[in-house]
Amino acid sequence: MKRARILHQGVTQGAAERDGQLLLDDGRLVPFDAVTWLPPLEPTPQPRTILALGLNYADHAKELEFKAPEEPLVFLKGESALTGHRRFTRRPEGVQFMHYECELTVIVGKTARNVKRGDAYDFVAGYTVANDYAVRDYLENWYRPNLRVKNRDSTTPLGPWFAPARDVPNPMALALQTTVNGKLTQSGNTRDMIFDVPFLIEYFSSFMQLRPGDLILTGTPDGVVDCRPGDVIVTEIEGLGALMNTIE
Repeated sequence: MKRARILHQGVTQGAAERDGQLLLDDGRLVPFDAVTWLPPLEPTPQPRTILALGLNYADHAKELEFKAPEEPLVFLKGESALTGHRRFTRRPEGVQFMHYECELTVIVGKTARNVKRGDAYDFVAGYTVANDYAVRDYLENWYRPNLRVKNRDSTTPLGPWFAPARDVPNPMALALQTTVNGKLTQSGNTRDMIFDVPFLIEYFSSFMQLRPGDLILTGTPDGVVDCRPGDVIVTEIEGLGALMNTIE
């Protein structure tokens, strides 16, 4: 069952969908717009590592006129970059191009070190949807995205749901899409990743420890467009839900 994490009347708690509303852990049934949606993540006792992939779809690399990478292009994000469903993300003043990135996000379920590809899914707790906005004006080099591009506060909406791994039998065959103000602007499938989820878990765990609650954002396909103040962006992945965000 997909789960959300919300703030309602000053209390943070879990929730699930019930008849088009939210059934809170305290038993109340409330409308979706009666709560503040938080990233669907449980707190961790240690800083959360957020690993994000760039150019992990060949069509996106081609769109940006770059050769597809031969090994993962990875950068780190701080947790302050995360925000929730139905929240706002600020477009900096004077920016010429800021675009969404619809991404399958892996949530690590247990400590992983030197994991073999065939065992990788055993270390996944579940999945959610990310919209990893990029401010292209600040990009120094596509292979070295700097902090102002990818680590701005509240520029990575996450959610709305946490989908347990057992409910996602094949994360490498999920349709994804993005709409801007209701217009379809991006369409793809996770099967087109250059480096798939098992590869990434094997790769990362070969040189660093992954811990419960860590995140892996797996990149976006082609079809990015400029997002302006007032635009409503919906990034959706099959079986995981539709993540809504508004530019301000």
